Amino acid sequence: MHYEGNIIRPPSEANSILLQVTLGCSHNKCTFCGTYKDKRFGIKPDSIIDEDIAFAAKYCKNQRRVFICDGDALIIPMKRLVRILEKIKNDLPQVTRIGLYGNAKGLKMKTVKELEQLKELGLKIIYMGLESGDEVTLKAINKGATPATMIETGRKARNAGIKLSVTVLLGIAGNIRSQIHAKQTGKVLSAIEPNYIGALSLMLLPDTSLYKDWEKGEFQLIEPNEMLAELRTMIAWTDISSGLFHANHASNYLPIKARLPKDKEPILKIIDDALAGKVELKPEWLRAL
Repeated sequence: MHYEGNIIRPPSEANSILLQVTLGCSHNKCTFCGTYKDKRFGIKPDSIIDEDIAFAAKYCKNQRRVFICDGDALIIPMKRLVRILEKIKNDLPQVTRIGLYGNAKGLKMKTVKELEQLKELGLKIIYMGLESGDEVTLKAINKGATPATMIETGRKARNAGIKLSVTVLLGIAGNIRSQIHAKQTGKVLSAIEPNYIGALSLMLLPDTSLYKDWEKGEFQLIEPNEMLAELRTMIAWTDISSGLFHANHASNYLPIKARLPKDKEPILKIIDDALAGKVELKPEWLRAL
């Protein structure tokens, strides 16, 4: 396989065929993210993509999922993206699910009808980084989208019948807007109604502008209990008809997994116990991205 630079995939795609069709992220300006600083955005030539699919057809016959990398493959023009998915469908008949990262920019470029076509070709799940539902916070981290845009594009994927997994980031608003960020994020999640919600806790990376802000004292990283308080508020304000809310990423201080809405009150009780010191938190040395 022709891999270039760091390859990032969601935890749930651990056993998937990783097919790199783009390099980096077309936005690549978020203040907290250093993932794709080592590469300039581009779409790989069809000849390379075809070679990698041929390799997978020969050596990955037992893998039933494909995850398309890098950061926002959904931004690929529709004609080329259809060709890639048709190639996967024809050459990897055992594959039952294709997933990819889709940001608001990429989702905005596709119509519901086009997304429905991609679903028919195997695209069953899109992973979208919301980070925050607070407009001030989204602007501060240079996300390149407003809460309204996030809701519009997230709902577009859901209306096309594609499963949507949304990531939120605890601590990203710093100490001043912590609870506002939590509440507004819960409200945006409620409006989107994703199938899966994943909460990560902010870990500052030295090669990012947010890290430099922290060094200069312009950004205040909140304490573990404040992260938990954010998580509690976020879950309390998330009102969805059905979905999985999990905060079991390695960055989190308190691993949780809840089926909403039925598990909301028990999970809030666990968080309250943790805030009261009755549940032990993950030590700092065990946290990781």
